[in-house]
Amino acid sequence: MKRILTLFLLLMSLYPLAGKAQFYSTKEPLAHTYSIVAMDPETGNMAVAVQSHWFSVGTAVSWAEAGVGVVATQSFTNKSFGPRGLALLKEGKSPQEALDILLSTDEGREVRQVAILDAQGRVAVHTGEDCIPYAGDIAGENYSVQANMMKTPEVWPAMAAAYEENEALPFPERILKALEAAERQGGDIRGKQSAVLLVVKGEKSAEPWNDEIINLRVDDHPEPIKELARLLKTYRAYEFMNQGDVAVEQGNMAEAKDLYSQAEAMFPENLEMQYWHAITLANNGQVQEAAKMLQKIYKKNEDWRELTRRLPKVGLLNLPKQDLQKLL
Repeated sequence: MKRILTLFLLLMSLYPLAGKAQFYSTKEPLAHTYSIVAMDPETGNMAVAVQSHWFSVGTAVSWAEAGVGVVATQSFTNKSFGPRGLALLKEGKSPQEALDILLSTDEGREVRQVAILDAQGRVAVHTGEDCIPYAGDIAGENYSVQANMMKTPEVWPAMAAAYEENEALPFPERILKALEAAERQGGDIRGKQSAVLLVVKGEKSAEPWNDEIINLRVDDHPEPIKELARLLKTYRAYEFMNQGDVAVEQGNMAEAKDLYSQAEAMFPENLEMQYWHAITLANNGQVQEAAKMLQKIYKKNEDWRELTRRLPKVGLLNLPKQDLQKLL
């Protein structure tokens, strides 16, 4: 493989296009792809989402920081544009000013594709003249879509239309609609492999560990957009689970039962959700119903029975011994 790459670079040096070969680096992936950067005007949350026929595209293309902005850097990717672009926004530069600065120092600007969005919803986007066709971008209100090496020139217009038409959806689901629209128009001419959905808060808080709302990555999958949609649905279900955990901590078992039930309804085959639903039933005095649910769970995995034995010690299962035995 090393000999092939060496021969390729040697041949490139013999042709007029040789100047472009210098922009390839083994440290900078050729992330030919489509992406969207956007801000939700209702919440101020910002997102960047990507799909590519390239392994682990989320490690190269998508960059975000709460209260600052998001960046998508693709085509012959210059990964430094991500952190440098965000740093320029933090200095007070507009997206266009930041983009101009990044491109002014980059000899490979004509093979780059970059989109920058700040916390005010302002957007700047660049598609170099030498990006592989079909390539282009559309900047709208509080968003931008961009794509290169696409199968058809309808990809990014379809993304923009889908994003605008699904305004009533929750912000992450609206972003996902744009990616799905790209695939319906052919997407990446090479096919599909990886995807990412990254959502951060519009304002930085005193708890930075909570400023990243969603970070879902599909690094290698035959249907990355479908898998991303499945992960987003799972995320929604676990939101109910997390709220249920809070209700348990607060001693509100009735509310916890309702929240766990909603999570379980979204993923009825998930043993974790079934289990905590059963435990909240037991804590609410519905021991017989809980026992029936738990017995089905134990048949699939005996470790859940051992977990049930451990819960009373930490106060998560408060029952008389005879009722506990029914559960076991």
